[in-house]
Parts: sequence; structure tokens; C-alpha cells
Amino acid sequence: MSTAPSTALSSLALPHVAKLHAYTPGLQPTEPGWVKLNTNECPYAPSPRVAEALRREIGEDGASLRLYPNPKSGPLRAAVAQLHGHGLSEQNVIIGNGSDDILNLLIRAFCTSEAAAGYTFPSYSLYPVLIEIQDGKKTVIEFERSMTLPFERIASSDARAFFITSPNAPTGVAFSNAHLERVLATYKGLLVVDEAYAPFAEENAIPLFAKYPNLVIVRTLSKAHALAGIRVGYALAHPEIVGLLDRVRDSYNVSRLSQAAAVAALGDPAYYAGIVQRIKATRDATLANYVARGWFTYPSQANFIFTEPKNARGESGPAVAKSAYDFLYANKVLVRYFPSHALTASFLRISVGTDAEMRVLNDTLDAWLQAKTNA
Repeated sequence: MSTAPSTALSSLALPHVAKLHAYTPGLQPTEPGWVKLNTNECPYAPSPRVAEALRREIGEDGASLRLYPNPKSGPLRAAVAQLHGHGLSEQNVIIGNGSDDILNLLIRAFCTSEAAAGYTFPSYSLYPVLIEIQDGKKTVIEFERSMTLPFERIASSDARAFFITSPNAPTGVAFSNAHLERVLATYKGLLVVDEAYAPFAEENAIPLFAKYPNLVIVRTLSKAHALAGIRVGYALAHPEIVGLLDRVRDSYNVSRLSQAAAVAALGDPAYYAGIVQRIKATRDATLANYVARGWFTYPSQANFIFTEPKNARGESGPAVAKSAYDFLYANKVLVRYFPSHALTASFLRISVGTDAEMRVLNDTLDAWLQAKTNA
């Protein structure tokens, strides 16, 4: 039996770690019956080639699992470079245990208590957590409600590395290459364009890559490739930057099975093009529905929608959004609610599911509007 320590164990931690607030992921229910539209997962299965590749990698007796994976994910780096073209090679690619791993490596390599990392707000809420883990300095540039990219403020910031999520999370608004280039033309630091949702967008930053060596593009296979459970992400960067990230990367940061699954997925682009088109069609129909309801909704280029619900009296605001969220939750429909800031507190973020799931969502919202508390 263990005995109580004479002092609080947390007092042994580094002071900044003891004060940390961990990243809060979306709820992951374990019981059946939920319509899960809260974490932007793909509503469809991955390519059949993925399961086939996993079976081959495991083999009949699983003996391959006793061996370490390829330490640099070499075949996967080559597959990523081939996928994107534009003169890219393996030397331009680094693979991570999800794109979160890549973001962590970037903060680890370029951020300290004196060298700031910057990001816009609202955007991916993991950025400040990673900076705080590093005990780093933050530079935060807030959007206006219009979600116009503040490129001049970003370009003149003191950040050693600056993170832009495009399409933005949680709004779904994408930023044009013309606006990104206005940042890159004068910004002296590392511009990290986090393109987790780029497969659903009209444009991506890869055409800018050859011109700007300080551009880093981060991608994930969790969204469009339906591999959130496998955890694979990657970055495209100048070989010098890739070399720096390799120095701070765990030696075996991506498992054998993850590498095999990712190579198989990237080898079936036609399958995923079909999935992306289905999701975009459902997204656009859902967005049109909310606009028809009179709800302010950002024009999404991602696989989710950020909408400001109105109750039956035509009111909007944080209390209305919370009411809608709670009603959906009580009826086993999960969406995401971000109450901590005025720019997001009146909205719900809704992942695009199957057409059947979206019908359940919309029927439940109709029931919410008809409830006595909203009459």
C-alpha cells in the first residue's frame, strides 16, 4: 500500500507545468446511439486498401510487430512528395503521429520564453497549450467577426513562427493564397499554414511553396482520409527545416501500422476524391438550410459548419447557443460549443456527417425551436 507523500507531488513539477490547463478534446462517447458531429471526423470508412495493407503488415502471426518501424517513415515521405508534386522530394517531408505531433515539433524547435510563437484567434485551441508546455512566449492576433485575415499585423509581428489555420477552425473560413502571400512577402519568421481541412477547400498553399522557403504546410490524414484513429500527419517544408524537426523528433514517432495504412490511403486518390465530393455536397446543403433559417453562418470550406442559431423568437447569443447545444446533447446529438470568448460563444460548430445524420440533427433542431422554453 502506498503512503501519502510528505509534500504535494505537483510541487516537484516545473512551475509552468503545474499551472498548465490541458487541451480539451471533443467528447468521445462509448455507448451506442449517439450522432457524433463534434470532432470533424470523416463520416465514411477509409479506402478498402487500408484494411488490406494492415492485414499484410500484421501477417498471420503478427511477427512483424516485434520490430521497430521505419524510423523516418521513409516510404511514406516518398508517397507524400509524389502525391503533391510541385518538385517536392522526400527531403521536403516530415511525418508525425498526427499533425499535432508536427505542431509540437515546430513549437519545440522555434519557441522559447523569449522567441514567441504566434497564432490568430479563434483558431486551433491546441496552439496555446503547446506553447505553454514549452513555457514559451505567445503572440495572439484576434480576428474581427468578419474573419478577414489581418496579414499586415501578422507580417509585422515579433513571432519567430506564426500559425495560420486555413481553412480556419472553428469558422471554416479559408484564406486565399493572395492574402497568404501578402504575409510571406515581408514576414521574416516561419509561417506555418495548418491545412488540416485543405482537401475540402477551393485552394491550398502548395503553389506558394517553391517561392517561399519560410513556408511550412501542415496536413493530416484524420479528416479527408478517414484515419483519425491511425494518427498520421505530415509537414511540407524546406529541407533545412525538415532537418531541424528531425533533430527534435522521437526516433520512432509513427508506428509500423500507421505508416502502412497511410501509404495505402495516399495510393487511392480516386476513392477519397469521391468521399470529399460527398461531404462537400452535404456541407453546402446544410449551410444553405441554416442560411434559409436566417442563422448567420460562415461560408465553410472545411468539413464542418459554424453557425449562430436563433431561437423561435429570433434571438441569438451565448444563451441561445447553449440552449441549442444542451437540447441536442439531451437527445444524443453531439456538436461543439465554445463559450469562452465573445467571438465564438454565440455559435455551434457542427461536423458534416452522413445525410442521414444531418437529417437527425436538423429534426432535433426543429424540435428545439418548438420546445416551450423557446416559444
